[in-house]
Amino acid sequence: MPASTPVPSARELLTQVGRSRAERTRGADERLRSLLADALTATETTASGVCVVALGGYGREELSAASDLDVLLLHDDRCPDVAAIAERLWYPLWDDRIALDHSVRTLDETLTAAAGDLRSALSLLDARHVAGDAALTIQLRTTLLAAWRRTAPRRLPELEESVRERGDRVGEIAALLEPDLKEARGGLRDGVVLRALAATWLVEVPQANAARIREGLLDVRDVLHEVCGRRPTDRLLADLQADVAAGLGLADRDALLRHVYQLGRTMSHLSDVTWRRVGRALAGRSVRRGARSRQRPGPVLTPVAPGVASVDGEVVLAPDARLGTDPMLPLRAAYAAADRGLLLAPHTADRLAGAHRPLPTPWPDEARRLFTALLGAGPDLLPVWEACDQAGLVADLVPEWDRVRCAPQYSPVHRHTVDRHLLDTCVQAARLVRWVYRPDLLLVAALLHDMGKGDGSPDHSVTGARIAARLAPRWGFDADDTATLVLLVRHHLLLADTATRRDLDDPTTIKQVAAVVRDADTLELLAALTEADARATGSAAWTPWRAALVERLVDRVRRTLERGQLPQPGPLATWQRLLAQRGGLDVVIEPREGGEVGASQLTVVAPDQMGLLATVAGVLALARLSVRSASVHTLDGMGVSIWSVSGDPPERAVLRERLTAALAGGTDLADRLAGLDAAYATSSKGRTRRRGGVGTAGAGPVGAAQNGAGADAASADGADVAAAQVRVVGGASTAATVLEVRAHDRPGLFHHVCAVLAAAGCSVRSAHVSTWADNAVDVFYLTRPEGGPLADTTAAEISRSVRKSLA
Repeated sequence: MPASTPVPSARELLTQVGRSRAERTRGADERLRSLLADALTATETTASGVCVVALGGYGREELSAASDLDVLLLHDDRCPDVAAIAERLWYPLWDDRIALDHSVRTLDETLTAAAGDLRSALSLLDARHVAGDAALTIQLRTTLLAAWRRTAPRRLPELEESVRERGDRVGEIAALLEPDLKEARGGLRDGVVLRALAATWLVEVPQANAARIREGLLDVRDVLHEVCGRRPTDRLLADLQADVAAGLGLADRDALLRHVYQLGRTMSHLSDVTWRRVGRALAGRSVRRGARSRQRPGPVLTPVAPGVASVDGEVVLAPDARLGTDPMLPLRAAYAAADRGLLLAPHTADRLAGAHRPLPTPWPDEARRLFTALLGAGPDLLPVWEACDQAGLVADLVPEWDRVRCAPQYSPVHRHTVDRHLLDTCVQAARLVRWVYRPDLLLVAALLHDMGKGDGSPDHSVTGARIAARLAPRWGFDADDTATLVLLVRHHLLLADTATRRDLDDPTTIKQVAAVVRDADTLELLAALTEADARATGSAAWTPWRAALVERLVDRVRRTLERGQLPQPGPLATWQRLLAQRGGLDVVIEPREGGEVGASQLTVVAPDQMGLLATVAGVLALARLSVRSASVHTLDGMGVSIWSVSGDPPERAVLRERLTAALAGGTDLADRLAGLDAAYATSSKGRTRRRGGVGTAGAGPVGAAQNGAGADAASADGADVAAAQVRVVGGASTAATVLEVRAHDRPGLFHHVCAVLAAAGCSVRSAHVSTWADNAVDVFYLTRPEGGPLADTTAAEISRSVRKSLA
């Protein structure tokens, strides 16, 4: 007789690479049926009164290579040997090394568990019969669903709060470089919640769309679990993304993240829409109960704009809507929803996308007015724009939107994808419209400023300016307004870059900015765009220090444009001159202007000597102080350096003692800083940065991104450290040579560069430092010992020396 085919173990059935979820579920079901049949035979028990029920993901037939089996052995008093049956079920599975979430309960015990624990209730809603007495499973499901619908008004607020808490704790899929596919907002867990909401019968849930999104996320998770091997995770780790992309047939990591972000965004949108409807449904029940109404009132349709009405908290098409003949109908509906804080009904957005008439080119004035008003709606813009984007309406309004939709930003400084960052910038810009002469230009520039990202362009500002030049005339802006929008997009980094990297006391700095903006009105627009962009980027991008620098720059440029006034280097304060004339080393610690927490100004006075700045920088680095800027003055043979720092400085006497020892050669700064750098590299692994030369609190160029010229072009995991870039910035000053150093951040970097410059025999007049994540941008204004800029050959040699020392 031929040998019988061996029955595969449960582990083999679950973990075999390439098996589909249905195949894994079918294999697990067959294994459990076989085990239950053997157990019933061994215990001489009939199948009546006992059954095996699949719960949770197993109940939904969503098993991956790393899933556990969530199994309930349900029984009633007709099954006396349930303990023996359970042993014969569980032990073979444990022998197969299967992660098993098991329970043995009666029907009453199961209902009590569901009533007392929300997560258990959600898992039980997906109960599916596997083996044994099917009538018992049917009774369980019928009773559970009836109880869930009866208690939903009481339990849903708790469920909503748990969903909100989880989203706040884990984050949103489309805002994470390593998203958790299960727990993050917009992930698989939200899909489970939508199934539970549909089961309440309180609201309509787009289950087909939600199921499609879940299938897409499950496909990604399946490949992720197969790639992980023995260490399964639901988190899409950076070092696994390339392999997961290949497993899904996607081009690269960027394509994978766009795919996952789009799935998560759609799931979040469905969840938001459903929860808003749940809130209205529960509020309506409460009102009717309070009024003791016997009849439910019908929906009231309220006109809000031509062809547009509101009903039950949603904007819909009015009966007289000229769908297909009114080209401005989508804009009127979107603006009506955002202006009133209402939901643009998904079926309305779909109808508009499927039948609306395109706007003529150029747009009529009314269309442009509605569009800019929509952009200025504040936070209520976000859900309305998302509804339009999900329906396909945004691509008609902004043809370039596809290039930035769900485009990842690999800098950890950015909180969101490129498209969401553009919308957040519009939200921030809406707060500033009263301070500019043309709010419409500010809002459109906010929407367009990073539109050049998303395709690997070497300079996204240049690409974005070309896009603005194409779109602005289409939207009906005249030639002058188009030129202003192009300028704003092309130079949206100008003020932030200049404020943090240039000497604001140098007349050349102010003249160069003034030459770009040309007039005070445009300067106001650019300043507002700078602030909105920075606030939308993240907390590190708009600190009080940064805001003060930009404000100082804008004020000086405005005076130049309006009165022709150029700044002059500020003299030392009287007390600083007296301190220098006294001779000897001293230090004064003062709080920074504006009262920023953790910010100080240090004045260090010491006999002038070559390398003084490097020595002070090294002492500050060892004191864990982050330097933002430094300026140097010489008076009667004394060096007076003024430092802007963040961190907690030591006591004045302690800092003076450390500086005295270091200047006398009693401290081996180089060795101690090398040790600090080594410890820092080991502990931080290229992630959170704070060094003596620069701190993330003074983050670098606003809006710089992975495809721009900014300093935040870092790898997401910090593993790849790009070679240092050192260049002489031509024309940046007539009084000094400007050297820009871009390098991987570390505590001793600023001291190191200062030491190389001192060894080269040049003086540092001022220094300005900034970072994005793990990248530092340090700018030095260099002069000859007797004053004046360096010779070109000398500057080139010093640039090579600094670059070589950082290699």
